[in-house]
Amino acid sequence: MRPETSQPTSTRCAEGRARSTSKNLALATSALIGAAALVALPGSAVTQPAAAPQQLPVAPKSAAPADDGQWTMPTKNYAATRYSTLNEINGNNVKNLRVEFTFSTGTLHGEEAAPIVVNNTMYIVTPWPNYVYALDLTKPGAPLKWSYLPPKIPAAQGVACCDTVNRGGVFQDNKFFFVTLDGRAIALDANTGKPVWTTSLADIDKGESVTGAPFLVKGKMMVGVSGGEFGVRGWVKALDINSGKVAWTAYNTGPDKDVLIGSDFHPFYQSDKGKDLGVSTWPPDAWKIGGGSSWGWMSYDPDLNLLYVEAANPGPWNQEQRPGDNKWTDGIFARDPDTGAAKWYYQYNPHDEHDYDGINETILLDLTIDGKPRKVLMHPDRNGYLYMLDRTTGEVIYAKPYGYTNSIKDIDLKTGRPVVNPDKNTKVGTIVHDICPTASGAKDWEPSSYSPRTGYMYIPHENLCMDWENVQANYIAGTPYVGANVVMKPGPGGFRGELTAWDVAAGKPAWQVKEDLPAWSGTLATAGDLVFYGTMDGWFKAVDAKTGALKWQFKTGSGIIGQPVAYRGPDGREYIAILSGVGGWSGAIVPGNLNARDPTGALGFVGAMADLPDKSTAGGTLYVFALPPS
Repeated sequence: MRPETSQPTSTRCAEGRARSTSKNLALATSALIGAAALVALPGSAVTQPAAAPQQLPVAPKSAAPADDGQWTMPTKNYAATRYSTLNEINGNNVKNLRVEFTFSTGTLHGEEAAPIVVNNTMYIVTPWPNYVYALDLTKPGAPLKWSYLPPKIPAAQGVACCDTVNRGGVFQDNKFFFVTLDGRAIALDANTGKPVWTTSLADIDKGESVTGAPFLVKGKMMVGVSGGEFGVRGWVKALDINSGKVAWTAYNTGPDKDVLIGSDFHPFYQSDKGKDLGVSTWPPDAWKIGGGSSWGWMSYDPDLNLLYVEAANPGPWNQEQRPGDNKWTDGIFARDPDTGAAKWYYQYNPHDEHDYDGINETILLDLTIDGKPRKVLMHPDRNGYLYMLDRTTGEVIYAKPYGYTNSIKDIDLKTGRPVVNPDKNTKVGTIVHDICPTASGAKDWEPSSYSPRTGYMYIPHENLCMDWENVQANYIAGTPYVGANVVMKPGPGGFRGELTAWDVAAGKPAWQVKEDLPAWSGTLATAGDLVFYGTMDGWFKAVDAKTGALKWQFKTGSGIIGQPVAYRGPDGREYIAILSGVGGWSGAIVPGNLNARDPTGALGFVGAMADLPDKSTAGGTLYVFALPPS
């Protein structure tokens, strides 16, 4: 099949008033695009002039070592840059990219995993029932080397709030590590696919499940629980990678001893200081069913020996049932990976009213601010603000909107707290209209990438708003504990997705590409100055990393919500791989055969995606691309 190509129209975007104050960055320019200026037609790349910085932010070498052409973890490296130094495929020749091989996963739910490539073998994990496939890249067509099917526990499907997805596995020490939907952590022999050990972590009778990819640090496998919509008590566990034994457990609610808060805990902001805040910031005993799951991404700084792990939304969604800041939900912990001990914490959304979680990716970078070197992490939160935090202390350096938002007016840098819009406060018996962003956020889990060649983060995200009505939620173990009726809708401009290139040093967008549907796939940045991502109607695209201009696109068999990767094959050529297969929360209407006439379906997402069945069908397929051999 010959790929179709097209070129988007580029237009200028007016600069608006910055909606968040920030400290002066040594490399910054003065203007920030206002949220209202972020509206354009779908498929267009919106650019604005930006002064070239003298020195671009870089990932710390200890967290982003030299690229060996393999892809051993979904984040690519501990800094979570998702950047490949391979440059054979570039803007001049990407038009010649072709399919090298495909592989059907045999599943019909959302394919959110990143393919893992090590030692000329590709490993992929499917959504439930969580097949693992190993493909031999040394042979034509990459035939199956081995497969592994965990024993099925069908009841696990009932406690997956947002499709039965899996975000992939990790390779280390000749083992492949992954976690099943029902919460079994499994280590497989990478050569044979035989289980080395299995450890059960989750209790599906309580609504616990696991959808996230594990994260391996210093001989430990970090696993976070899902289930915030089922009244779970969020946790992160560290397992010994050789035995599977649990080394430590850190809860995200409850007394300090359970959260692993001790004398070395030094949060930057006053509101995060105090004894047993994981209890006192809740109504009596509400913390025991208060959510705060850790189903998202982690990163790690070897120089500081800090693991960055986040906690999701409090439960129930009905905020009137849980007055208080609801610690330690909707925030980020810096922890000692050896012991789990908390070192600092920052809460993005105290007393979250809109399911804004806090689990999105954190990219580690070093740059100069006010003439001083700073170690920072970049976090595009679901609340619509992109945070630059000092990763040694948790201080907010800047927080600026990267999409349209009206539920939060600003981030107060003195207190670290959001300035909420009282007009968007949710209430029982009242439908609050046009809350932006929606419950899935200005972006959800789909991970950004960062290129040191441009200094840009490439953020895939949504442009959705919602109507919300609180209702009384009653807790019954293992059943939904939500307490809200939500209907989602397209945001201003009518488009539903966007790819934004964010100039990290300048603190503003460099360009945007509008998409009809939510941008629910991850992005991949390469040294060929290309950014790869997919759309929910099945287009796999490459755009110019500097301008956003479309350079190539290929229509796959289903919508794309996966994570693209690049690798060097056994023949020395560069390959690009992506899993196609629509689903996830945003696409649940398709594999779940949901009623398009019920806009509250899929926790409100059907309201915004009723037309998706006309644009995509279910079915998982791996696609691998390369240039023709020279």
